[in-house]
Amino acid sequence: MEVYWLEQTEANLPTADDWLSPSEAARLDTMRFAKRRSDWRLGRWTAKNALALYFLYSKVPADPQVLASIEIRVAPSGAPQAFFQNKPAAATISLSHRAGIAACAVACLSGALGCDLETIEPRSDAFVADYFTTAEQSFIAGASAVERPRLLALLWSAKESALKALHEGLRLDLRSVIVSSRDPSFDVDGWSPIVVRHTDRHIFCGWWQHANGIVRTLVAAPPPNPPIRLRIPDYVASAGSVRA
Repeated sequence: MEVYWLEQTEANLPTADDWLSPSEAARLDTMRFAKRRSDWRLGRWTAKNALALYFLYSKVPADPQVLASIEIRVAPSGAPQAFFQNKPAAATISLSHRAGIAACAVACLSGALGCDLETIEPRSDAFVADYFTTAEQSFIAGASAVERPRLLALLWSAKESALKALHEGLRLDLRSVIVSSRDPSFDVDGWSPIVVRHTDRHIFCGWWQHANGIVRTLVAAPPPNPPIRLRIPDYVASAGSVRA
């Protein structure tokens, strides 16, 4: 399965909101806290541009009117759903944002998909005991002091990606989602493979990457190829007309 990946930062956000649909603009107006508003706008901006690139790669670059016709709604499960001109879009998406960065993964509608961004930072022993299986705790205990924060970020992020693919989020015990294999010696364009298993026998294959203090993870079923990076062309402020 092909999966496409776009990242945007707060610096990419326009000041105007004319790229939001009317219902999205109304929802934004209900948000009181600046950080919540900023994170929400950044996630929507990233997802809309990713979908514009995914669907409109052979057409003219997207503009605010095009982006406003793309709407990100929330399913009863809490997962994001893409709509184009008020009709369900033929794509599955997953969103994540962290530390002023947002990522959107896009794939065909028939696949299960989850992505996550996680900062590399110190974590306590209590955190490890609360969220990781005995086998994972032993794996973590064997890591060097230098490697431990990155390993913890990877395991946590992969679990989050799998829970998103299951449309469960943090409603499930994270110890029911097990990151069972990884091979950092093999990578494609900086992405290394991972496998995540849920206790009811769901198996997700995926990829992880580390750069600039951020771990990125993506899992899907059927097994995805390494993520294909989407890029907004330099000559447009909104989504462009090509896939990278």
